[in-house]
Amino acid sequence: MTGSSDAPIAGNGNYSAKNITVLEGLEAVRKRPGMYIGSTGPRGLHHLVWEVVDNSVDEALAGRCSAIEVTLLADGGVRIADDGSGIPVDLHEKEGRSALEVVMTVLHAGGKFDSQAYAVSGGLHGVGISVVNALSRLLVAEVRRDGGLYRQSYVRGVPQGQVERVGDASAAEQTIQGSTTGTTVTFWPDPEVFEATEFSIDTISRRLRDTAFLTAGLRITLRDERDLEAAELPEDATPGEPRVLVFHAPGGLRDFVDHIRTTKAKDGLHPVIHFEAEEEGPNGPQSVELACQWINDYNDAILSFANTINTHEGGTHEEGFRTAITSVINRWAKDKGLLRSKEVESLTGDDLRSGLVAIVSVKVGDPQFEGQTKTKLGNTEVKSFVQTTTYARIAEWLEEHPGEGKLIVQKAEGEAQARIAARKARDLTRRKSLLESTSLPGKLADCQSRDPAVSELYIVEGDSAGGSAKMARDRATQAILPIRGKIINVEKARLPKVLSNTEVQALITAMGTGFADDFDVAKARYHKLVLMADADVDGAHIRTLLLTFLFRHMKPLIEAGYVYLAQPPLYQITHPTRKKDVFYAYSDPERDAIFERLPKDKKIDVQRFKGLGEMDADQLWDTTMNPEKRTLKVVTMDDAAVADEMFSILMGDDVESRRNFIQTNAKYATLDV
Repeated sequence: MTGSSDAPIAGNGNYSAKNITVLEGLEAVRKRPGMYIGSTGPRGLHHLVWEVVDNSVDEALAGRCSAIEVTLLADGGVRIADDGSGIPVDLHEKEGRSALEVVMTVLHAGGKFDSQAYAVSGGLHGVGISVVNALSRLLVAEVRRDGGLYRQSYVRGVPQGQVERVGDASAAEQTIQGSTTGTTVTFWPDPEVFEATEFSIDTISRRLRDTAFLTAGLRITLRDERDLEAAELPEDATPGEPRVLVFHAPGGLRDFVDHIRTTKAKDGLHPVIHFEAEEEGPNGPQSVELACQWINDYNDAILSFANTINTHEGGTHEEGFRTAITSVINRWAKDKGLLRSKEVESLTGDDLRSGLVAIVSVKVGDPQFEGQTKTKLGNTEVKSFVQTTTYARIAEWLEEHPGEGKLIVQKAEGEAQARIAARKARDLTRRKSLLESTSLPGKLADCQSRDPAVSELYIVEGDSAGGSAKMARDRATQAILPIRGKIINVEKARLPKVLSNTEVQALITAMGTGFADDFDVAKARYHKLVLMADADVDGAHIRTLLLTFLFRHMKPLIEAGYVYLAQPPLYQITHPTRKKDVFYAYSDPERDAIFERLPKDKKIDVQRFKGLGEMDADQLWDTTMNPEKRTLKVVTMDDAAVADEMFSILMGDDVESRRNFIQTNAKYATLDV
């Protein structure tokens, strides 16, 4: 495998110390790690892995690497090995030391700043590997190059000696089998920096899977060597043996679209559309690869990437794609006279994106990301390139496949009719509200504050729990909205039916943001929307239904960080000799830990809460609502692809996939959407 053909090696491709360009120092990284990796929580921790992996992917894009191996070590470290060229180890003329040491210890130092070595690159604005080094308590870099094996160790970014040749490349142990060149980076995150240092195999496996889809032919292997009890092992692991996952997608983006469609358990209206294009842009070569398919679903799944980085907040490449799709299909539909409804003069972007699964991947020589963690692409020249290319290629496809094109238009026209019906329903509801001179649902117990920044809205399952919550709350800042029964499953319902649901109407009205085209997150009456449900299976189901609704129809609330999950306790524990002390446990391990601390001479009294309604107001306040004691889990949008896949499985039509998912994840503590 030689990597992607649309990311050629620029110039003569000689990669040595002279290609390493130094821009600035590394002093600020440990003082303000959040500026470089986004946070010191789980997101920032996993960002360390992404940065090292992205360096290897850059080698693959340049045709230098065909395999990457990621190993989660038993002692908490991570090892990433590739079969690329190997970081140069010769003397850097300007710095007077090994190029490897320069790359590892100087911010903004690397070959990716020299277009003669790499045409495109990912990496955290090119600072990745040195930032990883600075935020690790220990990092060991090994390079196989020019027949030798070279090594250097670092403690919190400080070299522990010179770069040394420690043997022959062929004798290296931690390497890709059969490779005599490449780089291996092993690091242990610094507990002085991070809130926790345990990596999630699920988070890493999803990212590596996406990377394999985006880099056709690249083989990525993930090994988990950490200790796992046999009972906790997944089905694809053997007790006593590491869990091994291999990601390899010869079909690239086509395989990616197929994977998403299969996850949704939906049929496609046509075969996957796929094209690639490249041109010389103002900052060097730029390319786009796109794969898309309309499927029998109401929701879209549009994922965008820049230099293999998931731009989950979109950007100019996604804007160009969306604009082109809306324009070209409208033009084609009108030219062919396919819009039959008198109410539908043209199709909106939302109409046309209904059921659209699309992957937009661009490669840019000088990517401009908005924010240090690469969530939105800002290159203006990319929008026109993607828009023009997409318009031309989709127009060509429509002319060659008129039957499939007609199906797409018919589906979009059906969505337009549903949209118009929903607007009429909203207008009717709005007029009704004005006539009745009321704007808030009657069952809402509102708070006294009118400052959204300090106001909280608790969505509580059931009237009994709602009553306890109303008595327990801080009336100054906490509002309570009880919901009866299970909210509508929006994954299977069109907009008019969703809007007719009483619980949905109450939630939309209480939040004050409006809905769909009228949605405005700035009008939110509360900056904390807390979902508080029982800690059992039914409560989890209701919580998931609510999250699905918010994800599909009020997503900006999640993106703004306004949505939280309450964490009610599972157990109340008391001991006869310590009657004044009441302990609450939020999980079985926490319960067992409390047991260990209590005297064994008397019987311990344990009460398991089956629902919120079993707690009196004081208990609910002390455990779940008191800002000084409670635990709230924020719902995030770190990975839209993962969220879309999860909601499709949980709320879609494939019963078997849903059962498997629930059985695997039944005891989750937080839902990171």
